[in-house]
Parts: sequence; C-alpha cells; structure tokens
Amino acid sequence: MEELKPNLANSLPLTPLGILERTATVFGDCPSIIYDNTTYTWSQTHRRCLQLASSISSSGITRGHVVSVVAPNIPATYELHFAVPFAGAVLNTINIRLDARTISVQLQHAESKLVFVDHQSRSLVLEAVSLFPPNTKHPTLVLITEDGGDGGDSKFSCTYEDMVRKGDPEFKWVRPVSEWDPIVLNYTSGTTSSPKGVVHCHRGIYNMVNEMLIDWSVPKQPVYLWTLPMFHGNGWSLTWGMAAVGGTNVCLRRFDCFTMYDMIKQHCVTHMCGAPVVLNMLSNSPDNKPLEKPVHILTAGAPPPAAVLFKTEALGFVVSHGYGLTETAGLVVSCAWKRKWDMLPATDRAKLKARQGVRMGGLTEIDVVDPETGSSVSRDGSTLGEVVMRGGTIMLGYFKDPTASRECLKDDGWFYTGDVAVMHPDGYIEIKDRSKDVIISGGENVSSVEVESVLYTNPAVNEAAVVARPDEYWGETPCAFVSLKPAAALERKPTEKEIIEYCRSKMPHYMAPKTVVFKEELPKTSTGKMQKFVLRGIAKAMGSLTCKSTKSNGFHSKVN
Repeated sequence: MEELKPNLANSLPLTPLGILERTATVFGDCPSIIYDNTTYTWSQTHRRCLQLASSISSSGITRGHVVSVVAPNIPATYELHFAVPFAGAVLNTINIRLDARTISVQLQHAESKLVFVDHQSRSLVLEAVSLFPPNTKHPTLVLITEDGGDGGDSKFSCTYEDMVRKGDPEFKWVRPVSEWDPIVLNYTSGTTSSPKGVVHCHRGIYNMVNEMLIDWSVPKQPVYLWTLPMFHGNGWSLTWGMAAVGGTNVCLRRFDCFTMYDMIKQHCVTHMCGAPVVLNMLSNSPDNKPLEKPVHILTAGAPPPAAVLFKTEALGFVVSHGYGLTETAGLVVSCAWKRKWDMLPATDRAKLKARQGVRMGGLTEIDVVDPETGSSVSRDGSTLGEVVMRGGTIMLGYFKDPTASRECLKDDGWFYTGDVAVMHPDGYIEIKDRSKDVIISGGENVSSVEVESVLYTNPAVNEAAVVARPDEYWGETPCAFVSLKPAAALERKPTEKEIIEYCRSKMPHYMAPKTVVFKEELPKTSTGKMQKFVLRGIAKAMGSLTCKSTKSNGFHSKVN
C-alpha cells in the first residue's frame, strides 16, 4: 500500500467553519439563537455570518490579522466566531471584566486591527485605546448596539448591524491554506506585565469540537443556555459545537438565579456549562425547585465541593465534571462515570465526581509525572506530580513568547501544564494544587503574582504573599498575607478594609483579595523563598468565606 498517498481529494485542511453551511442546509428553519425578543434560524445565522465576513474583508482585514471582540454572551459574539475566521482573520475574544489598562495591553500585544465593542463596554474600550503609546496606530472600532440603533458615535467607524447589512451574502469565505493556520488568540489571564496569548489552529479547534460533543454525549438539536462566557476559551469551543448539532443558543447578557431558572423553563433548556460557582448559585437560590426535566450541566475550573454537587443533582441537574486549560481549547479530561458508582452512597458519589478524571478520546496521552525526572508517579492517589499531556487539541504556542512556549511544550513531546495532581489506582487524576499559583475564582483565573505586585505598591506593605482561600460562593478567592513596614515608618497601620480597597482601585475587582491577614513576618525557606504551602494551610484552616460575607462586602455582586 506504499503507493497510496495523500491527494487533493482527501487532504483538505480540517476546520470547524464548514459546520455552519451544513447546519444551514439540514436545520435551516430551526432556531439558532434566542436573545430577549430576537430569534434567528440557522439559515439566517449562516447568511448574517457571510455578510459580516464580507464586510470585515472589505475593510482591509486579511489572512492572519487579529480581530478582537469585547462583548458578553450576545448574538454578535456568537456570530463573530464564524464571521471573523470566515474572513481569514484570527478571532480574539476579550474578557469584559478586565480593566481598561489590561485590555489596552492585550489589544497592543495582539496588534488588533479591528475591535467589535458592545455598547455597554464603550467607555472601557475607549479608555483602553487612549492608553496606547503616542504615535501608535489605533484599531478600527465597531459599535455593537441594541435594537439596531445607529450608534451616532464619531469614535466608531460604524455599527455592527451596518456591517451585516452592507455585506455580501454570497461571500466565498476564506478557507485555511493549512489546518495549522491560526484561528483564535486567547489570553490566559489579565496579567499586564507579560500577557500570554494562546494561539490555536483550525485543526485543534476541529478536534476539540468533536471531542466535546462526543464525550458529553450531546444529541442533535439541544437547547443550550449560555451561562459560560464565550470569552472563556470560546465557550470551551461549544460556540462551534452547538452549530455542529443544530442546537439552539439561548444567549444572556448577564444572569442571576432567577434568570437561569426562568430561561430553563421558558425555552426547555437541555444543556449548560459553568464554573462551580454557577452550581452554587443554582443549588442555593431561593428560586430553586426540582426541574420538570433533567438539565445536563458541565462544570470545570475548580473541583466542585461534594455538598454542592449533591444539592445540584438533587434538583434534577445532571452534573458532569471535567478539566482543561486555555492551552487545550476546552476540556480534555472528564470524570467518566461508571454505572457501578450509582450504587454508592450520595457522599461517595460526589467525592468521585469531584475528581478531574481520565483523558477524553481526542487526547492521545495524559500522565502525572515527577517534574524533575519525567517518570510517572505511583498510582496511589497520594504521590504528587505534574500533569502532562499530548494530543490534537494542544495549542500552537504562546504568541510572541517563544521562551514560554519552550518551557511548557518540551522536546520530550509533552505539554507540561504546571498543575499538580495525583493519579488514583483506577487511572483517574485529581488536581491537588497549581504550581503557577493561579487562583480560580468563579471560573476566572487570578494570578497571585499580579495581586502581590499591586500589594507591594502600597507604601505600608513590607512583604506580601497571596494564596487561595475556600469560598462557599466562588469556590476560592484571593487571601493576602501581609507584613507591614516598621511602625516608625508609618503614620498609622492600615486596616484590612483599606488594603482591600487599595487593591480594588488598581485592578479588576474580582482579582482583589477578599481576606487580608497581617503577620509580623511571612514564612520563608532558608534561601528566602516564600513558603506558600504554609500559608495555604493557614488559609484553609480559616475555613470558607460564607455566601453572606461574600455578598455583603460588595464583591462579585453579579455574574456578568
């Protein structure tokens, strides 16, 4: 068979973009997007995406250019997941919860040529652009208005709907030359000093779409409630995934418990995703009551507490738990359920479901290894090691950062995640810590290093270290341990509230610490390195912040 080789008929680049044309043919008159009083069909969505891609292309955007989006889970954000790469460009969805400085850094680093801006983020983005260095070319701005408004803003070239109306519905979308061509650029966190831009290719996203749908057993034409932000890893690639199965996308600008339950009942929702904080909201809401029909909910970001899992499933939600990173384009590990576990007590079932699990089918290999030797750790559920993996959904690398790319994509052929875990005897992994000291609060990644850098700018702070503290509502939140400068150097000692407010004034509010512990001296090794494991133990011993204290201090008052 040696003479049989790849040819032009069988070697076209893999891409998730062709999904939309097929879906428009098969499910053309079925609802694609529901948002407030607006409903589109898949034929309309296909047409709108082609028109928008045509206008993007006519504006001078070409293959490889970065197009950014600053918008919540609205129809425009969904459509841009097809329209931007249809024009050959690279899609960059930006977290709307970031501050202007961080957004400015990301736009500059990405070299965005065009930015679509939701009208509620108008001031934020204009401030971000104003922070560009002098003589730096600014990106073209397009305003996304509600109800087809004309915008009337000279700082924006036009509105989103203007671009849709002016576009050609017969536009021939730009197919990738290679399946390794970039399709998305996603930033891992809000770090302002050195943002990490993860680049994924068409092949990787295509693999992830299929992997997510198969592992989660998504049927044809589900009704999907968008509680997971599309700017979080492109909604774990389910933006394209819902199109593949002809699903109905129920979009939400923002949500609370009442809204979620109302949407579930009104639209007969079958599937949704979210961080464990969403499970917490659903299970603790005064509006909750047993569901009329089961709703499948996929959670990841931090291990869901067993008690929350138990309460959520008691309401009729079917909870699945997984693990992934921005660098993997979605979830690559899932807690695959075994029927024999159904016979166990509820508390034991919840503990098993809280584990991250085993690799999904699209991932070639996963292991937990000793980071020094590269050898697999013992499958005893207690020996710590680093999670490593390889497969078709791993990123191409970090944009403009070859050093960081080499540090995690090593010559031995493995992607080193930086997450610390154990391997259980049954082959299921369980994350125990994060060597990168990332705190996951309500599904948002918070860099402890960045919080510490802000604390160190306070004139009263001598030393600072930030770790995660358990939080009943958000899973975990930043806890700052601080030693102050000698009393002689201070007019007076700051209070915990003053330190928290200081941080909130200099960074996105969700990143600021919710707890501050003052200590005479912070624990260090003999070489002067901070002993964060000691501080983590103290924070854990303090117990979880309660829902009441979390809400009453004004932080995270609403999920956006």
